[in-house]
Amino acid sequence: MSTILCLETATTNCSVALSINGEVVGIQEDYDIKYSHAERLHSYIEEVLAAAKTKKSQLTAIAVSKGPGSYTGLRIGVSAAKGLCYALDIPLLSIPTLDSLSHQVQEKEARYIIPMLDARRMEVYSAVYDGNHKEVRETQAQILEPNSFEKYLELGKVYFIGNGVAKFREICEHSNAVFVADKLPSSKELCTLAHQKFEASHLEDVAYFEPYYLKDFIAGVKKK
Repeated sequence: MSTILCLETATTNCSVALSINGEVVGIQEDYDIKYSHAERLHSYIEEVLAAAKTKKSQLTAIAVSKGPGSYTGLRIGVSAAKGLCYALDIPLLSIPTLDSLSHQVQEKEARYIIPMLDARRMEVYSAVYDGNHKEVRETQAQILEPNSFEKYLELGKVYFIGNGVAKFREICEHSNAVFVADKLPSSKELCTLAHQKFEASHLEDVAYFEPYYLKDFIAGVKKK
């Protein structure tokens, strides 16, 4: 049996959920356009546990969204998760943010699902999953162009989801593109994924775990 507290702070959505054997039994989140993690995360944790009549001592693991996403948001979420793991002496689980976001799309007609998070200007963090949420292209930081993802669009319906969708919708006119607007990563999708990782004993090293920032290294020209 698993009783897992799930934290999602990679974007402006400060989200906390409690799951028992992968089923959501309590959730609190804030879809505000501003970051409120520092003020609300720990309050949400207490509220979710209280509503579910669950004590911290009953938790079997903490799960956290690992990124990519907001540097500050990820730091706050991971710091809180690691602190709870240390205090309660329980394991840490991490879920790739784009993986959990892709699970918000449950459409049978989806040939591919492409979650994308806003980075800067026309840049997004994205990954590509098939209709069964299996990764077919790893997470990348990329500059959006009209022909981005064309090879996937030519093969069938592609669902784009996340706060990077608005950028791509402005320049993509392909008939197979379906844009799911106003969606952010949520702790709700972390619940099932975290339970699966817990059952498989895919645990993180609490001491050394760091968020996945996806900061690309840009090599400069060596000066003579």
